Order: sequence, then structure tokens, then C-alpha cells
Amino acid sequence: MQTKVLLIEDDIVLRDNTAELLELLNYQVITASNGKKGLIIAAAETPDIIICDIMMPKMDGYKVLEQLSANSKTSHIPFIFLSAKTEHQDIRKGMNMGADDYITKPFTEDELVSAIKSRLAKVAILKEQRKLEKKVVENEELRSLNDLKNYFDNNGLELSFDKNEIIYNEGDHSNQIYLISKGAVKCHKLDEHGKELTTALYKEDDLFGYTSFTHTIAHKETATAIEKTQLMGVSINQLSEILNNNHKVAVALIDLLTDDLSNVKDQLLEMAYSSVNKKTANTIIQFAEKINRHTNDPIKISRNDLASVAGVATETFIRTLTNFKSSGLIKSEGRNIVVLDLEGLKQIT
Repeated sequence: MQTKVLLIEDDIVLRDNTAELLELLNYQVITASNGKKGLIIAAAETPDIIICDIMMPKMDGYKVLEQLSANSKTSHIPFIFLSAKTEHQDIRKGMNMGADDYITKPFTEDELVSAIKSRLAKVAILKEQRKLEKKVVENEELRSLNDLKNYFDNNGLELSFDKNEIIYNEGDHSNQIYLISKGAVKCHKLDEHGKELTTALYKEDDLFGYTSFTHTIAHKETATAIEKTQLMGVSINQLSEILNNNHKVAVALIDLLTDDLSNVKDQLLEMAYSSVNKKTANTIIQFAEKINRHTNDPIKISRNDLASVAGVATETFIRTLTNFKSSGLIKSEGRNIVVLDLEGLKQIT
């Protein structure tokens, strides 16, 4: 298959001589007498390489290159400037604009052919490298939970939720697993008396929504954004295929589930046997660590949510908060709670 060369040159003698030379060397040559015509031909013909004069009427070579670079259809085509101008600043300007090479008039056959071949060789090498890189990425084994999270970032569906907006409801089918890019999420459900119980809290870089890693089982709880939140979602089918092909990731997810079960057991034991003071203190600490980048930032969440995690009545929780404020452990800023003494809260029994 012949290499297609677009030659843009206003000097008719030079244009014809150069075209004839290239045709004798088995190149397919298309010519244009000025920059505007060259742009039209480049878009229509998509040549393999463009050789363009700089000083031309109607549109100079710099403008031609600028227009070609702005068009996604032509921006990848190798571009060689052809000019009688030998000043260093002109050469530098052309190369800074993205030209691949620069030939000065008068030029020899060897100089012209060498420039064309080297530019085309470079393009071929880059194409092969991109194909290889793509193949490596496609076949790259995911070995850890961090690799899986990177997969979410690169391939997941981006979703945004405002504060207090529901992500999914209890009973909805779990078609996606989510990674939190920004924000925080609470999972919760209603007990038989209609009281809301917060079952889990998730922060930035946490995975959630995994009722099953392989089947679309209905969610057992509702998920709500605690603050403005961005998620990356991957379908159950995608994740199932990943787990089939990457056993190390499957093991990492089993470890994640094991940790979740352990945390749930600890929470149940605390709700059953800890004092109200300890439940309240641990709940504040948990929210501070989950929601805030810095644990002494204000906790922007309702007292009802805090009480539901602590497993105590809202009225009892509020009385305990009042005692903590009197002790200098926390303070209130409007509806927000600010931790003043994190270590003090951790020492409460």
C-alpha cells in the first residue's frame, strides 16, 4: 500500500518537481497550492504525512499546523515544515508548535526522503507501543484490593449524590458495587417500630453495596449520602468476571467481608454491654474518623443519626452529649459537634 503524502506549496515549480520526485519513489502524492486548500484536502484524504511550506498566501504554514492540530481527525498526522527560512527562531517556532521535522530549501532528495521515512517510522513505533500498552492493561492481573479500586477509578460509572440523597433503597436489586471517590455514606434500615438504625458508615476510598459479589440480590438496607458524594460504580457482572480471572482479588474481598463481620460483632457487643457514655463516645469517634479528613473537624450530622449508631434513645444521647460538653470533651457549633479531646473520648469506659 502506497504512503499518501500531502504536499502544500505555493511555488508551482517546486511543488511539481517535489511531487514528481516522490511519485518516482513510489509515494502517492496529493498537492495543494495554499494553506486553505491544504486543510480541506487533509480533512478529506487523511494523508499519512504532510509536507508544508511556511510562507504562503492566504494562510501560512504555522496557521495550517495550528488548524490541523485542533482537528481530532488530522492532529495525529506527521507534519514537516518546508521553507527557505533558515533563521533559528523560525525553526524553533515550528517545532514548538508541534511540527515533527523541518527541511530548509534547497534540499536534496536524500534529505527529503530521510525526513519522511524517519517520521513515518516514528509513527509506526508509537502505534505498536500503544497496542502493546493496551494489551498489557487488558491482560494485567489485579493482585490486591488497591488494584481493584484503581479499576473502579478507571472503568467505573461516575455518579454524584447531594447530601441526604438516597443512593439505593432497601429492597432494590444490587446491580452495582460502589467505590466512594469523595464524600461519605451511611447505610440504615427501619426496625419494627419505624425507628431508623444506622448499620454502617463508609468514607472516601471505601467499597460498599456488596450484598453479593456475583448475584443481583436485593439490598437489605438503604444507603444515603451524608454529604455531597461522588461514587464510581461497577456492575455485578463486571465484578464477577474480575473475580473469576483474578483470584488474589477474590481473596482480598473475602478478607474485607471478614473484617466487616468482625466490626458488626464488635458493634453488637458494644450496644449490648457498654455503658451509655462509652457508646456515645465511640459513636462520635467513629463518625469523626469516617466522615472527616481531620477528626477535630465539625461532625455535620444529625443527633438522630448519631444516636441510632450508638443504639441509645435520642433523649439519652443528647443528655450524654451535654455531659461531654461540660467536661470539655466536645463543643457544639450550631447543629454540628466538634471534638476537643479525642484521647479523652477514647478513655471513657
